[in-house]
Amino acid sequence: MNKKILGLAFLSAALISVTSCTNLLDIEETDFIAGATALRTVQNNESLIIGAYGAFNGQDMNVRLNGQMGDEVKPGEFYARASTHEWQYNYDDVTIRDEYNAHTVYYRIIDRANRVLAALPDAIEEVPADAALRTRVEGEAHFLRAYAHFELFRFYAGNYDPNGLAMPYMETPSLEPHARDNMGDYFTKLLSDITTAKALLPALGADRMRANKIAATGLHARVALYMRNWPEAITHSTEFINALPLASRAEFENIWTDESVAEVAWKLGRNTGSRMGSWYRPQVVNGAMGSSSWIVSDKLWDSFTEGADDVRFTSYLFDIPFLAADGRPSKMVHKYAGYKGDAGFGATDENVADIKMLRTAEMYLIRAEARAETGSFTGANSAESDINALRAARINGYTPVTFGSAAEAITAVINERYKELAFEGHRFWDLKRRGLPIERAASDAPSTEGRVLPANHFRFTLPIPRPEMLANPLMVQNPGYSN
Repeated sequence: MNKKILGLAFLSAALISVTSCTNLLDIEETDFIAGATALRTVQNNESLIIGAYGAFNGQDMNVRLNGQMGDEVKPGEFYARASTHEWQYNYDDVTIRDEYNAHTVYYRIIDRANRVLAALPDAIEEVPADAALRTRVEGEAHFLRAYAHFELFRFYAGNYDPNGLAMPYMETPSLEPHARDNMGDYFTKLLSDITTAKALLPALGADRMRANKIAATGLHARVALYMRNWPEAITHSTEFINALPLASRAEFENIWTDESVAEVAWKLGRNTGSRMGSWYRPQVVNGAMGSSSWIVSDKLWDSFTEGADDVRFTSYLFDIPFLAADGRPSKMVHKYAGYKGDAGFGATDENVADIKMLRTAEMYLIRAEARAETGSFTGANSAESDINALRAARINGYTPVTFGSAAEAITAVINERYKELAFEGHRFWDLKRRGLPIERAASDAPSTEGRVLPANHFRFTLPIPRPEMLANPLMVQNPGYSN
Protein backbone atom coordinates (compact mmCIF):
# COMPACT_ATOMS: atom_id res chain seq x y z
CA MET A 1 0.00 0.00 0.00
CA ASN A 2 2.76 2.43 0.90
CA LYS A 3 4.45 1.76 -2.44
CA LYS A 4 1.20 2.46 -4.28
CA ILE A 5 0.68 5.71 -2.40
CA LEU A 6 4.25 6.78 -3.09
CA GLY A 7 3.84 5.89 -6.77
CA LEU A 8 0.61 7.87 -7.09
CA ALA A 9 2.21 10.81 -5.30
CA PHE A 10 5.18 10.76 -7.68
CA LEU A 11 2.88 10.54 -10.74
CA SER A 12 0.78 13.43 -9.47
CA ALA A 13 3.88 15.54 -8.88
CA ALA A 14 5.17 14.72 -12.36
CA LEU A 15 1.85 15.67 -13.97
CA ILE A 16 1.77 18.92 -12.02
CA SER A 17 5.35 19.61 -13.10
CA VAL A 18 4.58 18.94 -16.79
CA THR A 19 1.40 21.04 -16.61
CA SER A 20 3.32 23.84 -14.89
CA CYS A 21 6.06 23.76 -17.52
CA THR A 22 3.46 23.84 -20.29
CA ASN A 23 1.78 26.80 -18.67
CA LEU A 24 5.12 28.56 -18.28
CA LEU A 25 5.84 28.08 -21.98
CA ASP A 26 2.53 29.78 -22.74
CA ILE A 27 3.40 32.87 -20.70
CA GLU A 28 4.55 35.78 -22.87
CA GLU A 29 7.91 37.19 -21.83
CA THR A 30 7.90 40.87 -20.93
CA ASP A 31 11.64 41.49 -20.65
CA PHE A 32 12.80 40.01 -23.99
CA ILE A 33 13.15 42.17 -27.08
CA ALA A 34 12.94 40.03 -30.20
CA GLY A 35 14.50 40.94 -33.52
CA ALA A 36 11.35 42.40 -35.11
CA THR A 37 10.83 44.63 -32.08
CA ALA A 38 14.46 45.51 -31.53
CA LEU A 39 14.82 46.58 -35.17
CA ARG A 40 11.40 48.22 -35.51
CA THR A 41 12.72 51.64 -36.54
CA VAL A 42 15.39 52.89 -38.91
CA GLN A 43 17.27 54.30 -35.95
CA ASN A 44 17.15 50.89 -34.23
CA ASN A 45 18.85 49.46 -37.31
CA GLU A 46 21.46 52.19 -37.21
CA SER A 47 22.25 51.18 -33.63
CA LEU A 48 22.86 47.59 -34.73
CA ILE A 49 25.07 48.62 -37.64
CA ILE A 50 27.14 50.71 -35.23
CA GLY A 51 27.38 47.54 -33.17
CA ALA A 52 28.78 45.80 -36.25
CA TYR A 53 31.53 48.42 -36.43
CA GLY A 54 32.14 47.83 -32.73
CA ALA A 55 32.74 44.13 -33.37
CA PHE A 56 35.80 44.93 -35.48
CA ASN A 57 38.19 43.95 -32.71
CA GLY A 58 39.17 41.42 -35.34
CA GLN A 59 41.12 44.13 -37.12
CA ASP A 60 43.41 44.41 -34.10
CA MET A 61 43.86 40.66 -34.47
CA ASN A 62 44.66 41.01 -38.17
CA VAL A 63 47.32 43.66 -37.48
CA ARG A 64 48.89 41.54 -34.74
CA LEU A 65 48.87 38.37 -36.83
CA ASN A 66 50.57 39.99 -39.82
CA GLY A 67 53.29 41.37 -37.56
CA GLN A 68 53.89 38.24 -35.53
CA MET A 69 53.58 35.66 -38.30
CA GLY A 70 55.39 37.83 -40.85
CA ASP A 71 58.70 39.65 -40.44
CA GLU A 72 57.64 42.97 -38.87
CA VAL A 73 58.41 42.09 -35.23
CA LYS A 74 60.73 39.92 -33.18
CA PRO A 75 60.44 38.59 -29.61
CA GLY A 76 61.07 41.14 -26.89
CA GLU A 77 61.76 40.35 -23.25
CA PHE A 78 59.59 37.26 -23.10
CA TYR A 79 58.43 34.87 -25.79
CA ALA A 80 54.85 33.74 -25.28
CA ARG A 81 53.64 32.62 -28.71
CA ALA A 82 56.30 30.37 -30.16
CA SER A 83 53.87 28.10 -32.05
CA THR A 84 52.45 30.91 -34.16
CA HIS A 85 55.65 32.94 -34.52
CA GLU A 86 57.49 29.83 -35.73
CA TRP A 87 54.56 28.52 -37.84
CA GLN A 88 54.08 25.30 -35.84
CA TYR A 89 50.32 25.67 -35.26
CA ASN A 90 47.55 23.18 -35.96
CA TYR A 91 43.78 23.61 -36.00
CA ASP A 92 43.48 22.97 -32.27
CA ASP A 93 46.44 25.13 -31.23
CA VAL A 94 45.28 27.41 -28.41
CA THR A 95 46.90 30.50 -29.91
CA ILE A 96 45.15 29.98 -33.24
CA ARG A 97 41.87 28.91 -31.64
CA ASP A 98 41.57 31.66 -29.07
CA GLU A 99 43.73 34.51 -30.27
CA TYR A 100 43.43 34.38 -34.04
CA ASN A 101 39.86 33.11 -34.46
CA ALA A 102 38.78 35.28 -37.37
CA HIS A 103 35.87 32.92 -37.95
CA THR A 104 33.99 34.04 -34.85
CA VAL A 105 34.88 37.72 -35.15
CA TYR A 106 33.99 38.30 -38.78
CA TYR A 107 30.88 36.12 -38.90
CA ARG A 108 29.59 38.11 -35.92
CA ILE A 109 29.93 41.28 -38.00
CA ILE A 110 28.27 39.54 -40.96
CA ASP A 111 25.38 38.34 -38.82
CA ARG A 112 24.69 41.86 -37.57
CA ALA A 113 24.81 43.23 -41.10
CA ASN A 114 22.44 40.50 -42.30
CA ARG A 115 19.95 41.20 -39.52
CA VAL A 116 19.91 44.85 -40.52
CA LEU A 117 19.39 44.00 -44.19
CA ALA A 118 16.52 41.67 -43.25
CA ALA A 119 14.76 44.19 -40.99
CA LEU A 120 15.45 47.47 -42.74
CA PRO A 121 12.82 47.25 -45.53
CA ASP A 122 10.03 47.20 -42.93
CA ALA A 123 11.64 49.60 -40.45
CA ILE A 124 9.63 52.66 -39.49
CA GLU A 125 10.80 56.19 -40.31
CA GLU A 126 10.11 58.37 -37.28
CA VAL A 127 11.51 61.66 -38.59
CA PRO A 128 12.06 62.99 -42.14
CA ALA A 129 15.84 62.45 -41.91
CA ASP A 130 15.27 58.70 -41.50
CA ALA A 131 14.74 58.26 -45.26
CA ALA A 132 18.34 59.24 -45.98
CA LEU A 133 19.50 57.33 -42.91
CA ARG A 134 17.83 54.15 -44.20
CA THR A 135 19.83 54.42 -47.42
CA ARG A 136 23.08 54.99 -45.57
CA VAL A 137 22.56 52.12 -43.12
CA GLU A 138 21.73 49.75 -45.96
CA GLY A 139 24.93 50.76 -47.73
CA GLU A 140 26.95 50.27 -44.55
CA ALA A 141 25.50 46.80 -44.04
CA HIS A 142 26.51 45.74 -47.56
CA PHE A 143 29.96 47.29 -47.13
CA LEU A 144 30.65 45.63 -43.77
CA ARG A 145 29.38 42.29 -45.04
CA ALA A 146 31.76 42.50 -47.99
CA TYR A 147 34.70 43.64 -45.87
CA ALA A 148 34.24 40.86 -43.30
CA HIS A 149 33.88 38.17 -45.97
CA PHE A 150 37.07 39.40 -47.63
CA GLU A 151 38.96 39.12 -44.34
CA LEU A 152 37.67 35.56 -43.91
CA PHE A 153 39.04 34.80 -47.37
CA ARG A 154 42.46 36.16 -46.42
CA PHE A 155 42.58 34.06 -43.25
CA TYR A 156 41.09 30.76 -44.40
CA ALA A 157 41.40 30.43 -48.19
CA GLY A 158 44.28 29.98 -50.59
CA ASN A 159 45.22 32.44 -53.30
CA TYR A 160 42.40 33.40 -55.62
CA ASP A 161 41.24 30.62 -57.93
CA PRO A 162 37.62 30.63 -59.15
CA ASN A 163 37.45 26.87 -58.54
CA GLY A 164 39.18 26.95 -55.15
CA LEU A 165 37.39 26.87 -51.78
CA ALA A 166 36.51 30.10 -50.04
CA MET A 167 34.28 30.23 -46.94
CA PRO A 168 30.47 30.20 -46.71
CA TYR A 169 29.17 33.56 -47.97
CA MET A 170 26.34 34.32 -45.58
CA GLU A 171 23.55 36.58 -46.90
CA THR A 172 20.88 35.80 -44.29
CA PRO A 173 21.03 35.25 -40.50
CA SER A 174 21.27 31.50 -39.96
CA LEU A 175 22.47 28.89 -37.46
CA GLU A 176 22.28 26.07 -40.00
CA PRO A 177 25.51 24.40 -41.18
CA HIS A 178 26.79 25.76 -44.48
CA ALA A 179 29.36 24.35 -46.89
CA ARG A 180 32.23 26.39 -48.27
CA ASP A 181 31.51 28.31 -51.48
CA ASN A 182 33.90 28.16 -54.38
CA MET A 183 35.85 31.37 -54.86
CA GLY A 184 34.15 32.26 -58.12
CA ASP A 185 30.69 32.40 -56.51
CA TYR A 186 32.07 33.89 -53.30
CA PHE A 187 33.71 36.82 -55.07
CA THR A 188 30.69 37.40 -57.30
CA LYS A 189 28.62 37.95 -54.14
CA LEU A 190 31.37 40.01 -52.51
CA LEU A 191 31.71 42.34 -55.49
CA SER A 192 27.93 42.65 -55.71
CA ASP A 193 27.88 43.82 -52.08
CA ILE A 194 30.60 46.40 -52.79
CA THR A 195 28.80 47.72 -55.87
CA THR A 196 25.52 47.98 -53.96
CA ALA A 197 27.23 49.67 -51.03
CA LYS A 198 28.92 52.25 -53.22
CA ALA A 199 25.60 53.30 -54.75
CA LEU A 200 24.06 53.81 -51.30
CA LEU A 201 26.85 55.23 -49.16
CA PRO A 202 27.39 58.97 -48.65
CA ALA A 203 30.29 60.86 -50.16
CA LEU A 204 33.51 61.23 -48.23
CA GLY A 205 32.98 63.63 -45.35
CA ALA A 206 34.57 64.66 -42.09
CA ASP A 207 33.45 61.49 -40.26
CA ARG A 208 35.91 58.77 -41.20
CA MET A 209 34.67 56.29 -38.57
CA ARG A 210 31.85 55.10 -40.84
CA ALA A 211 31.95 53.82 -44.39
CA ASN A 212 31.58 56.08 -47.41
CA LYS A 213 31.75 55.79 -51.21
CA ILE A 214 35.51 56.23 -51.31
CA ALA A 215 36.03 53.52 -48.69
CA ALA A 216 33.94 51.16 -50.85
CA THR A 217 36.08 52.14 -53.85
CA GLY A 218 39.24 51.36 -51.88
CA LEU A 219 37.90 47.97 -50.83
CA HIS A 220 37.07 47.24 -54.47
CA ALA A 221 40.65 48.08 -55.48
CA ARG A 222 42.04 45.80 -52.75
CA VAL A 223 39.79 42.92 -53.75
CA ALA A 224 40.76 43.35 -57.42
CA LEU A 225 44.44 43.18 -56.40
CA TYR A 226 43.92 39.80 -54.72
CA MET A 227 41.91 38.57 -57.71
CA ARG A 228 44.77 39.71 -59.97
CA ASN A 229 42.24 41.71 -61.96
CA TRP A 230 44.77 44.37 -62.86
CA PRO A 231 42.51 46.69 -64.96
CA GLU A 232 39.93 46.86 -62.15
CA ALA A 233 42.67 47.43 -59.58
CA ILE A 234 43.95 50.39 -61.63
CA THR A 235 40.47 51.84 -62.19
CA HIS A 236 39.35 51.78 -58.56
CA SER A 237 42.67 52.79 -57.00
CA THR A 238 42.81 55.75 -59.40
CA GLU A 239 39.30 56.81 -58.42
CA PHE A 240 40.31 56.70 -54.76
CA ILE A 241 43.53 58.67 -55.39
CA ASN A 242 41.69 61.35 -57.35
CA ALA A 243 39.23 61.82 -54.49
CA LEU A 244 41.75 61.72 -51.64
CA PRO A 245 45.35 62.85 -52.34
CA LEU A 246 48.45 61.79 -50.47
CA ALA A 247 49.20 63.54 -47.19
CA SER A 248 52.03 66.03 -47.06
CA ARG A 249 55.01 65.26 -44.83
CA ALA A 250 53.63 67.55 -42.13
CA GLU A 251 50.16 65.99 -42.34
CA PHE A 252 51.55 62.46 -42.34
CA GLU A 253 52.88 62.62 -38.79
CA ASN A 254 49.51 63.87 -37.59
CA ILE A 255 47.66 60.89 -39.10
CA TRP A 256 49.17 58.61 -36.47
CA THR A 257 48.35 60.91 -33.56
CA ASP A 258 44.78 61.25 -34.87
CA GLU A 259 45.21 64.98 -35.31
CA SER A 260 44.57 64.58 -39.04
CA VAL A 261 42.47 62.37 -41.33
CA ALA A 262 44.58 63.22 -44.38
CA GLU A 263 44.49 60.35 -46.92
CA VAL A 264 42.35 58.19 -44.57
CA ALA A 265 38.98 57.12 -46.02
CA TRP A 266 37.97 54.85 -43.13
CA LYS A 267 39.37 54.13 -39.69
CA LEU A 268 38.34 52.34 -36.51
CA GLY A 269 38.20 54.38 -33.33
CA ARG A 270 40.14 53.23 -30.29
CA ASN A 271 40.06 54.42 -26.68
CA THR A 272 41.57 53.63 -23.28
CA GLY A 273 39.62 50.37 -23.22
CA SER A 274 41.12 49.20 -26.52
CA ARG A 275 44.75 50.31 -26.67
CA MET A 276 46.14 48.97 -29.93
CA GLY A 277 49.62 50.24 -29.07
CA SER A 278 49.84 48.23 -25.86
CA TRP A 279 50.31 45.01 -27.81
CA TYR A 280 53.61 46.38 -29.09
CA ARG A 281 54.76 48.58 -26.24
CA PRO A 282 53.71 48.34 -22.58
CA GLN A 283 52.49 51.46 -20.85
CA VAL A 284 54.72 53.50 -18.60
CA VAL A 285 53.48 53.36 -15.00
CA ASN A 286 55.21 55.39 -12.27
CA GLY A 287 58.08 56.07 -14.62
CA ALA A 288 58.76 52.42 -15.41
CA MET A 289 57.83 50.48 -18.54
CA GLY A 290 56.69 46.88 -18.29
CA SER A 291 58.22 43.99 -20.20
CA SER A 292 57.69 43.89 -23.95
CA SER A 293 56.47 40.82 -25.86
CA TRP A 294 57.29 42.17 -29.32
CA ILE A 295 59.69 44.75 -30.67
CA VAL A 296 60.49 45.97 -34.18
CA SER A 297 62.37 43.42 -36.26
CA ASP A 298 65.91 44.33 -37.25
CA LYS A 299 64.92 43.63 -40.85
CA LEU A 300 62.18 46.25 -40.85
CA TRP A 301 64.21 48.78 -38.87
CA ASP A 302 67.14 48.48 -41.27
CA SER A 303 64.91 48.75 -44.34
CA PHE A 304 64.45 52.47 -43.65
CA THR A 305 67.80 53.35 -45.17
CA GLU A 306 67.03 57.09 -45.30
CA GLY A 307 66.56 57.14 -41.52
CA ALA A 308 65.13 60.37 -40.13
CA ASP A 309 64.75 61.78 -43.65
CA ASP A 310 61.89 59.30 -44.07
CA VAL A 311 58.88 60.58 -42.13
CA ARG A 312 57.63 57.00 -41.83
CA PHE A 313 60.69 56.01 -39.84
CA THR A 314 60.07 58.67 -37.20
CA SER A 315 56.29 58.11 -37.21
CA TYR A 316 56.32 54.31 -37.06
CA LEU A 317 59.42 53.43 -35.03
CA PHE A 318 61.03 54.68 -31.83
CA ASP A 319 64.27 53.88 -30.01
CA ILE A 320 63.37 54.58 -26.37
CA PRO A 321 66.43 56.12 -24.63
CA PHE A 322 65.76 55.05 -21.04
CA LEU A 323 65.30 51.42 -22.09
CA ALA A 324 68.53 51.47 -24.06
CA ALA A 325 70.28 52.98 -21.03
CA ASP A 326 69.05 50.06 -18.91
CA GLY A 327 70.27 47.53 -21.47
CA ARG A 328 66.69 46.50 -22.32
CA PRO A 329 65.21 46.04 -25.83
CA SER A 330 64.47 49.59 -26.91
CA LYS A 331 63.43 49.58 -30.58
CA MET A 332 59.67 49.81 -30.29
CA VAL A 333 56.66 50.27 -32.57
CA HIS A 334 55.55 53.89 -32.28
CA LYS A 335 52.77 53.81 -34.85
CA TYR A 336 49.99 53.32 -32.29
CA ALA A 337 51.47 55.33 -29.40
CA GLY A 338 49.04 58.18 -30.06
CA TYR A 339 51.60 60.96 -29.55
CA LYS A 340 54.88 62.25 -30.95
CA GLY A 341 58.27 61.61 -29.40
CA ASP A 342 58.23 60.71 -25.71
CA ALA A 343 55.72 63.40 -24.67
CA GLY A 344 53.05 60.85 -23.80
CA PHE A 345 54.97 58.45 -21.56
CA GLY A 346 52.70 57.62 -18.64
CA ALA A 347 49.76 59.64 -19.99
CA THR A 348 46.21 58.37 -19.50
CA ASP A 349 45.73 57.92 -23.24
CA GLU A 350 49.12 56.36 -23.90
CA ASN A 351 49.01 53.76 -26.72
CA VAL A 352 45.58 54.95 -27.88
CA ALA A 353 45.46 55.48 -31.65
CA ASP A 354 42.82 54.70 -34.25
CA ILE A 355 43.37 51.88 -36.76
CA LYS A 356 43.56 53.15 -40.33
CA MET A 357 41.65 50.74 -42.56
CA LEU A 358 41.83 52.28 -46.04
CA ARG A 359 44.14 55.08 -47.08
CA THR A 360 45.64 56.64 -50.19
CA ALA A 361 49.18 55.27 -49.89
CA GLU A 362 47.85 51.72 -50.23
CA MET A 363 46.02 52.77 -53.40
CA TYR A 364 49.26 54.09 -54.94
CA LEU A 365 50.89 50.75 -54.22
CA ILE A 366 47.94 48.76 -55.58
CA ARG A 367 48.02 50.81 -58.77
CA ALA A 368 51.80 50.54 -59.07
CA GLU A 369 51.66 46.74 -58.79
CA ALA A 370 48.79 46.47 -61.27
CA ARG A 371 50.52 48.79 -63.73
CA ALA A 372 53.73 46.77 -63.54
CA GLU A 373 51.77 43.56 -64.12
CA THR A 374 50.24 45.08 -67.26
CA GLY A 375 53.62 46.20 -68.62
CA SER A 376 53.53 49.87 -67.52
CA PHE A 377 56.60 49.77 -65.32
CA THR A 378 58.42 52.94 -66.42
CA GLY A 379 57.64 56.43 -67.68
CA ALA A 380 54.47 58.44 -67.13
CA ASN A 381 51.44 56.71 -65.58
CA SER A 382 53.49 53.70 -64.53
CA ALA A 383 54.61 51.75 -61.50
CA GLU A 384 57.71 53.93 -61.52
CA SER A 385 55.75 57.20 -61.40
CA ASP A 386 53.55 55.90 -58.56
CA ILE A 387 56.49 54.72 -56.46
CA ASN A 388 58.34 57.99 -57.02
CA ALA A 389 55.26 60.05 -56.08
CA LEU A 390 54.78 58.10 -52.85
CA ARG A 391 58.44 58.22 -51.82
CA ALA A 392 58.71 61.93 -52.63
CA ALA A 393 55.83 62.58 -50.23
CA ARG A 394 57.62 60.64 -47.47
CA ILE A 395 61.36 61.18 -47.91
CA ASN A 396 63.10 64.53 -47.61
CA GLY A 397 65.44 65.12 -50.58
CA TYR A 398 64.24 62.00 -52.40
CA THR A 399 65.92 61.10 -55.72
CA PRO A 400 63.53 59.41 -58.20
CA VAL A 401 64.31 55.89 -59.40
CA THR A 402 64.01 54.29 -62.83
CA PHE A 403 62.86 50.67 -63.29
CA GLY A 404 64.36 48.54 -66.02
CA SER A 405 61.73 45.77 -65.96
CA ALA A 406 58.31 44.82 -64.64
CA ALA A 407 59.92 42.33 -62.24
CA GLU A 408 62.14 45.06 -60.78
CA ALA A 409 59.13 47.32 -60.34
CA ILE A 410 57.08 44.61 -58.60
CA THR A 411 59.93 43.86 -56.22
CA ALA A 412 60.12 47.57 -55.38
CA VAL A 413 56.35 47.69 -54.78
CA ILE A 414 56.44 44.75 -52.35
CA ASN A 415 59.38 46.29 -50.51
CA GLU A 416 57.58 49.62 -50.35
CA ARG A 417 54.44 47.96 -49.00
CA TYR A 418 56.61 46.43 -46.27
CA LYS A 419 57.63 49.90 -45.11
CA GLU A 420 54.60 52.05 -45.90
CA LEU A 421 51.96 49.60 -44.61
CA ALA A 422 53.94 48.19 -41.68
CA PHE A 423 51.70 47.21 -38.73
CA GLU A 424 48.52 47.75 -40.76
CA GLY A 425 47.69 44.08 -41.36
CA HIS A 426 49.09 43.32 -44.84
CA ARG A 427 52.59 41.81 -44.75
CA PHE A 428 51.78 38.10 -44.18
CA TRP A 429 48.98 38.23 -46.76
CA ASP A 430 51.21 40.09 -49.26
CA LEU A 431 53.86 37.38 -49.18
CA LYS A 432 51.17 34.72 -49.43
CA ARG A 433 49.39 36.20 -52.46
CA ARG A 434 52.68 36.87 -54.31
CA GLY A 435 53.97 33.34 -53.65
CA LEU A 436 56.98 34.63 -51.72
CA PRO A 437 58.69 33.15 -48.64
CA ILE A 438 58.98 34.79 -45.25
CA GLU A 439 62.69 35.31 -44.71
CA ARG A 440 63.60 36.75 -41.33
CA ALA A 441 66.98 38.16 -40.43
CA ALA A 442 69.03 35.78 -38.28
CA SER A 443 68.81 38.28 -35.41
CA ASP A 444 64.98 38.24 -35.62
CA ALA A 445 64.52 34.46 -35.56
CA PRO A 446 64.51 32.72 -32.15
CA SER A 447 65.28 29.35 -33.79
CA THR A 448 66.37 27.84 -37.08
CA GLU A 449 62.81 26.64 -37.67
CA GLY A 450 61.52 30.16 -37.19
CA ARG A 451 63.79 31.75 -39.78
CA VAL A 452 62.08 30.90 -43.09
CA LEU A 453 58.57 29.89 -44.12
CA PRO A 454 58.92 28.61 -47.69
CA ALA A 455 56.88 30.15 -50.49
CA ASN A 456 53.38 28.65 -50.88
CA HIS A 457 53.66 26.69 -47.63
CA PHE A 458 50.29 25.42 -46.41
CA ARG A 459 50.60 27.45 -43.20
CA PHE A 460 50.11 30.69 -45.13
CA THR A 461 46.45 29.63 -44.94
CA LEU A 462 45.16 29.28 -41.40
CA PRO A 463 43.28 26.19 -40.24
CA ILE A 464 39.51 26.28 -39.82
CA PRO A 465 39.06 26.58 -36.02
CA ARG A 466 38.26 23.45 -34.04
CA PRO A 467 34.85 24.67 -32.74
CA GLU A 468 33.65 25.21 -36.32
CA MET A 469 34.92 21.80 -37.45
CA LEU A 470 33.06 20.13 -34.57
CA ALA A 471 29.84 22.09 -35.04
CA ASN A 472 29.56 22.12 -38.84
CA PRO A 473 29.54 18.69 -40.56
CA LEU A 474 29.65 20.42 -43.96
CA MET A 475 32.90 22.29 -43.26
CA VAL A 476 36.07 21.10 -45.02
CA GLN A 477 39.43 21.61 -43.29
CA ASN A 478 42.27 23.31 -45.13
CA PRO A 479 45.08 21.15 -46.58
CA GLY A 480 47.93 20.27 -44.25
CA TYR A 481 45.96 20.33 -40.98
CA SER A 482 44.99 17.11 -39.25
CA ASN A 483 41.62 16.81 -37.56
